[in-house]
Amino acid sequence: MTIFISIPWFSPAYKAGGPIQSITNLLNNYSNNIEYKIFCSNTDLNNELLNNIEKDKWIRYNDCTQVWYSSKNSTSKNLKAQVSLLKPDIIFIIGIFSWSYNIVPLLFCKAKKKILSVRGMLHPGALSQKKIKKRLFLNLLKLVSIKKTTSFHATDNAEAEYIKKEFGENATVHVAGNFGRVMCTSQMLYKEVGILKLITIALISPMKNYLLVIDALQNCTANIEYNIYGPIKDTEYWELCKKQMVLLPSNIRVQYQGEIKPTEIENALSQNHVFIMPSKSENFGHALIEALSSGKPIITSNATPWNNLLANKAGINCNADEHAISNAINFFAEMNAETYEQFVNGAIQYASQKIDSQALHIQYQQMFSA
Repeated sequence: MTIFISIPWFSPAYKAGGPIQSITNLLNNYSNNIEYKIFCSNTDLNNELLNNIEKDKWIRYNDCTQVWYSSKNSTSKNLKAQVSLLKPDIIFIIGIFSWSYNIVPLLFCKAKKKILSVRGMLHPGALSQKKIKKRLFLNLLKLVSIKKTTSFHATDNAEAEYIKKEFGENATVHVAGNFGRVMCTSQMLYKEVGILKLITIALISPMKNYLLVIDALQNCTANIEYNIYGPIKDTEYWELCKKQMVLLPSNIRVQYQGEIKPTEIENALSQNHVFIMPSKSENFGHALIEALSSGKPIITSNATPWNNLLANKAGINCNADEHAISNAINFFAEMNAETYEQFVNGAIQYASQKIDSQALHIQYQQMFSA
């Protein structure tokens, strides 16, 4: 079986975050006599060219995958030509709001089956950003009755409901979760009462609620170091964050550590106590499950798949408001080494219970063979 995957960015690109990691994990975990053909751009986020990548030809990625890194000026033409030449069994379209990588394969390419993977883009929190553009794209897809020729991929039942709300109850939706990347567990970082090292690894944008975390730190009296890693997607938002950082008391230190490559994440996590990311919404949240699997408790919102954290001693789910986040940070700041160790072990156990590879294999087999 040949599956043609159309996605705006792919490895070695990494700045666009979740979708890249989702597809990378899929390739690494699910082959089952599949030949993947990945069609993507030869850039990373913000049109930054990838280094040492041959463009506009098929490049071997692993035993079951080839990648075409398309130059910008010929994307739609190359995509249509390669689909016509390869005649794939399935076109697997990652995302909704890219003309070249989403709309073109949906409307102008032919295959036995097309599957549109919405990747969290229909969550109300996601739709609240850039509303006009997104509504235009969705209205176009409804106008051409896309659900007659295309089925949908949701990563959980909640996302399936968002799809049906947008495209109708009779839309065909396959539910198949994401494979997570399991991190190595490092030696536990010693935890002293009144001292806390926080970390976030994510795109810098309003969706991740960095500003809310910075404001919440105003109410914390412990000695706290907050390390931020990730590409700046929204420069205006980041300027607001920096203005608030200046107002923080002397016991709080916020450091922007810049962008981070996937190979460097384990080391960055090992140097901090708690991962914090109270996102407005997360379809999956690869950064969250990676932190948990490495033994880092997490502070996050109620708008992610990772719930009941406190009951499992794996972290805290809280409302996305300043008071609740301050309380969560203070909870860990005042924690002693013995209790923190319980949360470290709880995070590891929680992550292992939540990732059921066997069930995921069955879900993808059902989706691709349906």
